[in-house]
This record gives sequence, structure tokens and C-alpha cells, in this order.
Amino acid sequence: MMKLSAFADEISPDLDEQIRTCQQNQVTHVELRGAWGKNVLEFDKADRAAAKTKFDAAGMGVISIGSPIGKVKIDEPWEPHFDRFKLAVESAEHFKAPFIRIFSYYPPQKDQDIRKHRDEVIRRMIAKVEYIKNRPVTILHENEKEIYGEKGKECLDLMQTVDSPKFRSAYDFANFIQAGEKPLDNWNMLKPYSIHIHIKDARLADKKVVPAGEGDGQLEPILVDLNRSGYTGFLSLEPHLKAAGQYSGFSGPELFKKAVDALKNLCRRNDIALAGV
Repeated sequence: MMKLSAFADEISPDLDEQIRTCQQNQVTHVELRGAWGKNVLEFDKADRAAAKTKFDAAGMGVISIGSPIGKVKIDEPWEPHFDRFKLAVESAEHFKAPFIRIFSYYPPQKDQDIRKHRDEVIRRMIAKVEYIKNRPVTILHENEKEIYGEKGKECLDLMQTVDSPKFRSAYDFANFIQAGEKPLDNWNMLKPYSIHIHIKDARLADKKVVPAGEGDGQLEPILVDLNRSGYTGFLSLEPHLKAAGQYSGFSGPELFKKAVDALKNLCRRNDIALAGV
């Protein structure tokens, strides 16, 4: 049975509203990216404590820290960015989140080929994996347009070269569409490494993000295959139905519900059981 999680900051910057809306939609966990107008890596000790208290009181969990780590240019200084990664690890441990979402770097200039910097991308990923080798967290690489791992081939290269159970994939359908690829074409090669699924669909024609099943993201056959394979992990809603920015997106409570309902309907018609639904 699969479970529902969400980037709840897409609902509202107010954490109480995030929690309330998640509960109304049977979403039991969050992928913690932000609250109160702050990114999770900007939380101070008081913010962390307040958020943890609210999640605990609501009986909700944090499945992942939705960090922006790796969404910087590859030629930016490494040490300050690595310190930010360490902060993400601290946050994961504080919230008892098993995952940290990261990315694989932009090129120095927008139109340059990030693949020319492959060795440095790999070096940085290995350093992160080495840092967490004795910690109870796993890094999840999200495929994202314009970074090294925007396309399936490079995502596979990352997984095979780093070659660690501490480094796995968060599979994002819409981001492959926006990178000009069909998600199903990448699924078989990335399936062995994909332990977390981001629910976001998009149209090939205009790259617009749409509710699950309304675009060209091929969610249906992939979720059916996951179900047949016995996947019991999370489907993490990242709807982006009202706005989509470089570091976050927004949907609002009503469009968030629309996104959840679209996913529930897709699962229902394919006999995919969702916990609590």
C-alpha cells in the first residue's frame, strides 16, 4: 500500500494551514521545504522546535527535507555549500526524516553544458554520501531541468558511479517532460534506484504543469508497474498548479485538493491502494 506525502508549503506559508489541509486530504507526511516564509534551511532552533511540536501533535511525519542543495552553479565555492548540506542533515535528524532531497548543479553560465563538469558533480555527490555514511538518512536526487541530472542518461550515470544505497532517486515525471524526455523511456533504467516518487504531471506541448493524469507524464503505467512490484513507499505531491519557481512552487488549498483528488482518482481506477484513503 502506497502512502501520501506532500510539499505542504504549496498550500500556504502558514504551517498550521499546511497541516490542516494535509489532514483533510489524507496526506500523512510532508516533504518539508518551508514554512512561515522561510526555507527549511533557514529555520533556527526555535523554528525547528515549533514545527516538530506541531507535526507531533497532529500525528504527522516528515518523510524528507526538501532542500535546495545542488541548485547552485557548479563553480560556486564548495565549502559554504557543503556546510548548507550539513545543515540539511541536521534538519533531517531533528525531524527524524529518512530522506534529503538534493539536485546535481547548474553550469557556470545558463547556456553552457553542465556535462563538461561531470567529474566535479560526481566528486561533490560522493563527498555528501561519505558524510552521511553512518547517519540514518539517504540522499534523494531529483531530476530537474538544466542540472546535470536533468535527463535519464545522466541520472543513471549518477546512480551507477556513486554506487551507494545512501544515494537514490526521487522520480519526477513533470521534470523529465520539461527536459524534453518521456518519463516512461527512463523508467526501466531508473526504477532500481527510485525509492521516492514525486507526483507532478506536465504537457509536452507547452511544458505546463497539470494535475496527475492530465499531462504527458505517463504516471499511470509507471504507478501501475510500481504497484505490481510491491512498492509501499510515498507518492509525494508537488503540484505547482498556480506558480512554479526555481526554488519552490505554489498551489493554494483549493488547487492542492484538486491535485490530491486527481492522484486518488488515478489510483482508484487502477486498483492502487493508498493508506488512509
